[in-house]
Amino acid sequence: MSQPAAAPHDSPVPAAVLPPSPEAIAAVTQALAASFGNRLVTSLAVRQQHGHTLTWIPNQPPDAVVFPQSTAEVSEIVKLCAAHGVPVIAFGTGTSLEGHVNAPFGGVSIDLSQMKRIIAVHAEDLDVVVEAGVTRKELNEHLRDQGLMFPIDPGADASIGGMAATRASGTNAVRYGTMKDNVLALTAVMADGSVVRTSTRARKTSAGYDLTRLLVGSEGTLGIITEVTLKLHGIPEAIAAGVCPFPSVKAACDATILTIQTGLPVARIELLDDVMIRGVNLHAKLGLPETTMLFVEFHGTEAGVKEQSERFGEIAAEFGGGPFDWATKAEDRSKLWQARHDAYWAAKALRPGFDSVATDVCVPISQLAECVEETKRDIEASGLIAPIAGHVGDGNFHTQPLVDLADTAEVERAQAFIDRLVKRALAMGGTCTGEHGVGQKKIKYLEQEHGAEALAVMRLLKRSLDPRNILNPGKIVAL
Repeated sequence: MSQPAAAPHDSPVPAAVLPPSPEAIAAVTQALAASFGNRLVTSLAVRQQHGHTLTWIPNQPPDAVVFPQSTAEVSEIVKLCAAHGVPVIAFGTGTSLEGHVNAPFGGVSIDLSQMKRIIAVHAEDLDVVVEAGVTRKELNEHLRDQGLMFPIDPGADASIGGMAATRASGTNAVRYGTMKDNVLALTAVMADGSVVRTSTRARKTSAGYDLTRLLVGSEGTLGIITEVTLKLHGIPEAIAAGVCPFPSVKAACDATILTIQTGLPVARIELLDDVMIRGVNLHAKLGLPETTMLFVEFHGTEAGVKEQSERFGEIAAEFGGGPFDWATKAEDRSKLWQARHDAYWAAKALRPGFDSVATDVCVPISQLAECVEETKRDIEASGLIAPIAGHVGDGNFHTQPLVDLADTAEVERAQAFIDRLVKRALAMGGTCTGEHGVGQKKIKYLEQEHGAEALAVMRLLKRSLDPRNILNPGKIVAL
């Protein structure tokens, strides 16, 4: 008999014993092979690919990988795994940064990459319904001829399902919001294999609990997202983008703060410190001056964009910024933003052959300059190579220590630096992660951020919706 859910004040009650027995894995694998044929893969290389994360957490491969092609097939897989107590880990494109797709207890990785249907575009309502495996670039390619776009753009060409599961954002978030603001409804497979539709295409509702927001950002721990209904936007009439150098990270952050506080509708405003600019130059051959830069972009009418650009130039000059280098051609803008999106790989060019430990925090915009400046000093005092880049229009920035994992002392210094970074952000009223998510790496910070009571409620939700703890176990909350 299953244990009753604990009250919020109770200490955690362990879920079903993990990992599952070899007999359970064998039974599930045999049944999946019979149903899915060559879409069930157990080779070591494929399993390790699905345990890989862009982090220093060791690879933790699943026991098998299966490639469903419909919500019904995902339901079939989950029902089978639930019957045997076998974990299931949803997999999009594998670009998450906090250990989300690792399989610490083994189990089955459900790779949604073959679920590629764009089910319906409702141009007149500015929304679209897609399967979870569609990537953001694929979606925008499909929408372009209709004059529409989906603006959320994390650096990688992530899947829409993965973006919803991790509550992704990106460079456009300062104007268009994050995934939580742009998802209208979801279809999800729950821990017992049942299929739930969370809402409708209506732009607002007061009908019942907001299950959509519950699942957005749940990282596959409460349900597996298989379809997503998204808000769309018209492609702007005019776009202007450019780069602006600043004498310091503080000056660039202060210019950003004033830009936001004055209500200037900037579409993108990205900070790259001098170290990251050096990496970008090595990786993308941009030839930029190696100083702190803001990458900015404005959307709107020709007149509106011109006015916004001029006003931002005035603000930048107040803090010693400039001159602007404008990318007037579409191909030049694409090169500029691709270089920004490739910052993870650009940073690795600064110390070839070493591992990258990407992390992020987010603070209220008024605290941004102080937080980034203190972080910059901390990096220098720690003796680390750790470039900084950030979506600073909403107070979110990233840093990326490059670490020799064979050097225990260096690993300890890097971890201590990340701990201080998170504590600094929390002390300023911020969060341990603005967009990377929790995964495995940031579980230890949740109680500091939310408090024991809120964390107990999260555990209660997890136990209620996934009593056997088979949905991506070991992520977000430790049971």
